[in-house]
Amino acid sequence: MTTPGMKGTVAMTLPARKKLSLEAARRIASAAEAEALRQEFTMCIAVVDDGGHLLCFARMDDTQLGSIEVAIAKARSALMFRRPTKALEDRLTGGWMPTLGLAGVVPIEGGVPLIVEEEIIGAIGVSGGTAQQDGQIAAAGLAVLA
Repeated sequence: MTTPGMKGTVAMTLPARKKLSLEAARRIASAAEAEALRQEFTMCIAVVDDGGHLLCFARMDDTQLGSIEVAIAKARSALMFRRPTKALEDRLTGGWMPTLGLAGVVPIEGGVPLIVEEEIIGAIGVSGGTAQQDGQIAAAGLAVLA
């Protein structure tokens, strides 16, 4: 590679990255939705890519409107912190109050990073039920990658 204004070349190897496709995101969201239907929950389901950008979203009939942004924020929170949002919730319940000051972070169960071969390719976020129900539905979407 040559850089304008510099002589010579610089040899470098860029790592190959796995990428979450729209098709895979739809399958993840569909699996989560199927489980929500099975359990008779109404949910919002968000799948984001590795940059936190919304790739796929579903709002089931009669789901409260407030759950739209919460589902997206849970997915982004799981991605940013590279762990399920349940871990953030546990820290908060354990008394670690600075969690509340983290901009854009939702420390409530229901956000899970999507990991393939130890690489985070995105995340799923679910909102509409209790925190535990949201977590169950997110896990159903995550199971597509297993």
